[in-house]
Amino acid sequence: MQKEKVIVICGPTASGKTALSIELAKKINGEIISSDSMQIYKDMTIGTAKPTVEEMQGIKHYLIDFVSPDERYSVADYKKDAKKAIKEIIEKGKTPIIVGGTGLYVDSLIYEIEYPNIEFDEQYRESLEKQVEEKGLEELYKKAKEIDPQAIEKISKNDKKRILRILEIYHATGKNKTEQEKESRKKEVEYDYKVYALNWDREKLYERIDKRVDIMIEQGLIEEVKEVYNKYEKFPTAMQGLGYKEVVQYLENELTKEEMIEKIKQETRRYAKRQLTWFRKNKQTIWLNAQDEIQNNIRIILEGLN
Repeated sequence: MQKEKVIVICGPTASGKTALSIELAKKINGEIISSDSMQIYKDMTIGTAKPTVEEMQGIKHYLIDFVSPDERYSVADYKKDAKKAIKEIIEKGKTPIIVGGTGLYVDSLIYEIEYPNIEFDEQYRESLEKQVEEKGLEELYKKAKEIDPQAIEKISKNDKKRILRILEIYHATGKNKTEQEKESRKKEVEYDYKVYALNWDREKLYERIDKRVDIMIEQGLIEEVKEVYNKYEKFPTAMQGLGYKEVVQYLENELTKEEMIEKIKQETRRYAKRQLTWFRKNKQTIWLNAQDEIQNNIRIILEGLN
């Protein structure tokens, strides 16, 4: 039996995924499922670059703006929700388009990876957090590297969320994340995923990132962070997001405004570099020249569907 086709548009932050996917959806009667681990959060709009209602142009978007910033949301949760959305879109006779830059989310679908829902150990997490406060992240980074050298290659030394995740998975299961992924890839992939990624000249991409950060500040990113910070008591992962943790450092007088803006730009450029590395390892990815006309890239995608 022929599998249903699902289009995936991935790539680094600020690469133009939103504009391309909306034009494509209009052309092929598609609906969009976000694969962005920050756009899931309510009240966090400016810093996550969520598409506005105007930008969506009437195209239905799934998995945006539905998780409270004080809730945990795992890759296993994402996979379950994304699969449900894919099914719903296909049943309407439309084409699902997965769009976003979170590699783990994309991989969970295109490789059918099962991420076990690990029993969360509050005490262990608190002990890790305490260690970070007292000694910084470096020791935990080294520990994570010993446990799972393959997974740590894709992670920045400052990425507290993912470093702690490696340690927590190992603590809960006795197996590292890489071993678990290998075991879980044995399941047959349910859909025919057509994976595309947007490629930019590095310098031009960095210019776009810098410009986007300036626009976020103008749009009121600092005020948005203040509101979220005051509204919710705890942030399991939300405030670790790019742009958010730096603004918190500014609000706590650890950075000046200029240092904060420069740090957001620098960390976002680093993140984009890691995203490109991640998506390049997906052998089935077809790379599109992001500097081309959108219509030209849509033509390439449509040819791949036939």
